[in-house]
Amino acid sequence: MKKRQRVLLAVTAVTSIAALTACGSGGGGGGGNNAGGNADFSAEPTGTLNAWGFENADDVGQARLDYAAEQLADVDIQLEQTAFDAQKFTAATASGRVPDVVQMSSQFVGTYAAKDLILPLDECLAENDVTADHWYDAVIDDVTYDGSIYAVPQFYQPPAILVNTRLLDAAGLTPESIDTSNREGLLAAVQALYKESGGNPSTLGMDPNVPGSAGLWFLGNGGQIMDEDGRPTLDNEANVDALNFLKQLTDAQGGFAKVKSFIDTFDMFGAENQFVKDQVASGVYAQWYPNVLAATQANITINAVPFKDKDGNPFTVASGTAFVIPKGAENPAAACAWALNLTSDEAWMAAGEARATTIEEDPDPNRMNTGLFTGSPSADQAIREQFVVPTGNAGFDQVIATFYEVVGEGKSFGSSAAGQEIQTELQTAVTAALNGEKTPEQALADGQAAALRAYEQTTGQ
Repeated sequence: MKKRQRVLLAVTAVTSIAALTACGSGGGGGGGNNAGGNADFSAEPTGTLNAWGFENADDVGQARLDYAAEQLADVDIQLEQTAFDAQKFTAATASGRVPDVVQMSSQFVGTYAAKDLILPLDECLAENDVTADHWYDAVIDDVTYDGSIYAVPQFYQPPAILVNTRLLDAAGLTPESIDTSNREGLLAAVQALYKESGGNPSTLGMDPNVPGSAGLWFLGNGGQIMDEDGRPTLDNEANVDALNFLKQLTDAQGGFAKVKSFIDTFDMFGAENQFVKDQVASGVYAQWYPNVLAATQANITINAVPFKDKDGNPFTVASGTAFVIPKGAENPAAACAWALNLTSDEAWMAAGEARATTIEEDPDPNRMNTGLFTGSPSADQAIREQFVVPTGNAGFDQVIATFYEVVGEGKSFGSSAAGQEIQTELQTAVTAALNGEKTPEQALADGQAAALRAYEQTTGQ
C-alpha cells in the first residue's frame, strides 16, 4: 500500500477521492525542490505547506480542513484564507515566491496550464492510486489541458429550473410547461405568467439568469464556446440561434434592461425573496440556492424541473473550483497529499456529518439538508444515503431529488489557454446583444474576435 493511499481508505462502501475545495495562501519560496517544475510526488509529505484558499470556511470546509490536518501530522499547514486573485497569483509567479497549492475556478485552469505556471498532476494522482473516473466526466474535463490533468476539482453544483407552483397553478400551467427544449411552448408559458405594472415587470415568467448562464443555453442548444483544442467558438451558429431566443425571451418580459433592473431589486437572501413575493414564476438556479429558500419555506411553493437540451434530454453544465500546484512550489508532495485528503470520501463524509450536526443544533426549524455536491459521484451518493432525509416539505424534497437527478448529466465548457478571456467575452457579447446594442450575430462575432486574439497571443497559433 502506498504511503498516502492508506489515508484514503473508505469509511463507507466507496473508496475514492472526491473533488477539491480549497485554496490557500502563503509565501512558499521560489526554486526549492521544484524550481524546474520536476516535482517528486512520491516523497513523504513533511515540512511546511503554504496554501491559498478556504475564504470564510464554513462547517463543511472546516471539517475537511480538520480531517486533512489529522492525516498529515508531519506537515505544518500554513493557510492564508483568501479568495483567488489573478493579479496576486501572477505577481507571485513572476517573483518566484509562490504558494504550494492554490484554489481557483476550474474555468481558469487551462489558462495557467498553457502559460506553464502550474504543474500537471497525473503523477500526483498515480502515486495515490487515484483515477480520473473518480470524478464526473464533465468535472475532470474542465481541468484537463493538452491531455493532462492539472487540478484536483471540488464542488460541482449543477443548475436546474425552480418553479413557483402557485403562480403556475393560477395560470393553468404545470411545471412541465417550463420546458427549455420546446421554445414555442416555453415562450407561451412565460408570456402567460409575466405581469407588469406601470410598464415595468412585476412578475417574471422566467429568469433565464443571463448573461451568467448563457453558456448553459448555448451548450444545451448544441453549441460550444470552445472546440476540443480550446480554440474559442463564440460565433458558433447554434450559439447565435440560442442568443436570438434569449433576446426573444427577455423582450417578451419588457426587455433585458427592465428585466435586469427588476431582478436587482430581489431580496434574494432574505425573508422577502422573489418566491415569497411572487416576483418570479421560474428561473435557472444552482443547487445551493434551495438552502437559502428553506428559511422561507412556509411562505413559498416550489418545484423543480431539469433544464433540457434541444432534444428534450436533461442537461446541465459543470462548474466549480479546483486545487492547482504552482510551478516552483517548495513542497509539491505535501500539496498533493493535502488536496487529496481534503477531497477524499472520508473528508466529505466528515463534512456531511458536520453539516448534519449544524442543522440538528440550529434552533431554526426551517434548516434542511439538501446534500453536498462534491464533484465525485461516490461521495455524492454516500452523503445522500446517510444524511439527506425527508424534509417534511414535499416541494423541497422534489427539488432536492431533481438536482441529484441532473448532476450526472453535466457537460464541460472545455479547457482553453484563453479560458478567462473566453468567459469574459461571452458575458460581454451576451449583454450587448440583449441590450440591443448589437445583433446577436455581431455581438458574438466581436466576442469571438477578441477571444481569438487572446488565444493566439497565448498559444502562438
